[in-house]
Amino acid sequence: MKSQLLERYQKEIAPSLMKELSIKNPMELPRIEKIAVNVGAGSYLLRIGKKSPEEVEEAVAKITGQKPVVRSAKKAVSNFKLREGMPVGVSVTLRNEQAYNFLDKVINIVFPRVRGFQGVKRNIFDKNGNCAVGFAEHTVFPEINVDDSRRVHGVQFTIVFSSRNKKHNMKLLENFGFPFKKEKK
Repeated sequence: MKSQLLERYQKEIAPSLMKELSIKNPMELPRIEKIAVNVGAGSYLLRIGKKSPEEVEEAVAKITGQKPVVRSAKKAVSNFKLREGMPVGVSVTLRNEQAYNFLDKVINIVFPRVRGFQGVKRNIFDKNGNCAVGFAEHTVFPEINVDDSRRVHGVQFTIVFSSRNKKHNMKLLENFGFPFKKEKK
C-alpha cells in the first residue's frame, strides 16, 4: 500500500517546493532518506530489575511495524552500573514508504494525542540538517494499549534528509503539516 504522504509529496509538495525554494533540478529537492526510531532501555531495565528488553522490543515492534535490533554496550562503565554486552537500547530504521507512513502517523495521530502539546520547537535540526524529536511516553502511539503497558518509557526518532540545508528541510516538514511552534515576531 502506497503511503498517502509519499503520494502527496510526489504530486503536490515537490512541485510547489521547487517554485518556493527556486530549485531547478528535482534531485536537489529535500526528501526523507530514513527515520531512525530509538529507545534507550538501560536505565529502564535497571529500574525494573530485568536483564532483557523484551517489553521494549514488543512496544517498538508495534509502533513501527518492524522487528527492532537490540543494541548492547560496547564498554563497561561502573558509574552507570553498565557492563560490556548489556542491552542498552532498541532501534529500528525505516526507509521509503515505511518512513513516510510513520511520519504521517506521527503528524496526524500521535502529536494530537500528546497532553498539553503546543508545537515542536524549530531548533530541532542538527548541523547536518537532520531533525530529532522525542516523546516522554510511548503510550501516545495508538498501537500501545495504555491499560496493558506496565511501564512507560520514552521514544525518540530522527528524520534523516537528503538535503543538508536546514531551511529547506524545515519547509518540507511544514508542507507535510509538521506542527512547529509559531514564530514570534
